[in-house]
Amino acid sequence: MTVFPARRAIPTSRALPSGSPLHGPPTTLDTVRPPSPVEWARRRRAEREARRVEAAGARALGRLDSLGPSWHITELPPAETRRTFLDAQRPDERSSFLAIGPGGLFAVTIADHGRTRVMVAGDVVQINGKRPSYVADARREARRAGKALTNATGLTIPVTPVLTFVGSGDISVYGLPKDCLVATHRELDRLLVAGGDRISPATADKLYRIAQAPTTWGLPAQPEAATYRWYEHGRTAADKQPTRR
Repeated sequence: MTVFPARRAIPTSRALPSGSPLHGPPTTLDTVRPPSPVEWARRRRAEREARRVEAAGARALGRLDSLGPSWHITELPPAETRRTFLDAQRPDERSSFLAIGPGGLFAVTIADHGRTRVMVAGDVVQINGKRPSYVADARREARRAGKALTNATGLTIPVTPVLTFVGSGDISVYGLPKDCLVATHRELDRLLVAGGDRISPATADKLYRIAQAPTTWGLPAQPEAATYRWYEHGRTAADKQPTRR
């Protein structure tokens, strides 16, 4: 007796024609391409650098808690500048914020150097054999903040650039830059009050509220609650209004 193997009740997809309904579109798992080792390493490096910059900014802000309630801190929005493809792939090594208080207005730029030695000679900053444009960036942030506040108030608002280093490495200073203050994060609170009181606490509070407004930096204004249309309980915006006859 000849015994034939049992046939499959449903043919395989290889045997089906291309127009068969069993030939569905590829699933999402088939279309998702796993990242290459280079992309994965670049993504991990960017995440690590972002966490490091955030931690450095937190250490600098922690020194300003002792200044009291008359001082206000607000983050500087990122500048609308064109970045090349290489710049977009390179993580940002700095963070900036605006300190407003009786001592004046300061655009503080944070530079994290870790355990690496830093050498400062005027406008030149050398870290690990490289010369980043930290001083020029600090001045640019101060000019941008001063211009935005001047346009918003109609008065000339000077903003002092401050370059703050965060790290445990040695800092050797052979000459300070002009029109830019340089300090470590441990000396930041004493640096801001070293010039004495220049504006009143009420003026500092007004400038702080102006700096927090998105329109000051050319950003769209946030919708206010007064412009929102409130509906009765149980009704939504999709409900039709009753018609009067």
